[in-house]
Amino acid sequence: MLNKIQLEKGSLAPGLCLIFDMDGVIVDSNPVHREAWVAFNRRYGLETTEEMRQWMYGKRNDEIVRHYFGDGLSQEEVSFRGAAKEKLYRDIVGDRIEEILVPGVRQFLERHRDAPMALATNAEPANVDFLLDRAGIRPYFRVVVDGQQVRRPKPDPEIYQRAAELLKTAPANCIVFEDSHSGVEAARAAGMRIVLVRTTYGNLPGTSISVDNFKSGELNRWVAAQSQAV
Repeated sequence: MLNKIQLEKGSLAPGLCLIFDMDGVIVDSNPVHREAWVAFNRRYGLETTEEMRQWMYGKRNDEIVRHYFGDGLSQEEVSFRGAAKEKLYRDIVGDRIEEILVPGVRQFLERHRDAPMALATNAEPANVDFLLDRAGIRPYFRVVVDGQQVRRPKPDPEIYQRAAELLKTAPANCIVFEDSHSGVEAARAAGMRIVLVRTTYGNLPGTSISVDNFKSGELNRWVAAQSQAV
């Protein structure tokens, strides 16, 4: 049994690990991605509809570029456009990383700094490096898996399975933090427990708990109450 102090501290039971998505979980970046896609698409005479903006959440860049511009592009052109858009995103963010970190996430990572933690995201490697280095949070993560390290992006479970394998933890003992349909679907397919961070959607089926941000006392108590699966 966990005592009251342990529950309030939010300590993680031995044998468990924490896996975080990036966009919408560590950093509330989706509004900036929306802005960047609108500006980027206009370079090609394409106006970005709200349906297009909503569709891109949780997707990998190659999927988004082909969805927006069609399947006729070569792989080289898809990669070029994806990289150019992400440079625009990083230029817009600039030195404002601290402003768009999800509230409480830095303190949450520090609280669990001794626990096995991973970052598992469909994002481009350059964006991952940009966040981890600008925010100074790279040391918290023992494992980082980006969208280019897997054959199939979320909603396929491969990225979460890979993170669990590298952390040497059974999927049933992984707690995933997600914000998108595709991410939740991937974590569910991997057999993991899921916390929804409500930066993008207010509710998604299949999650164990949903919170506005990492300042949530309910989140700390829930995490502390989790036990290792047999």
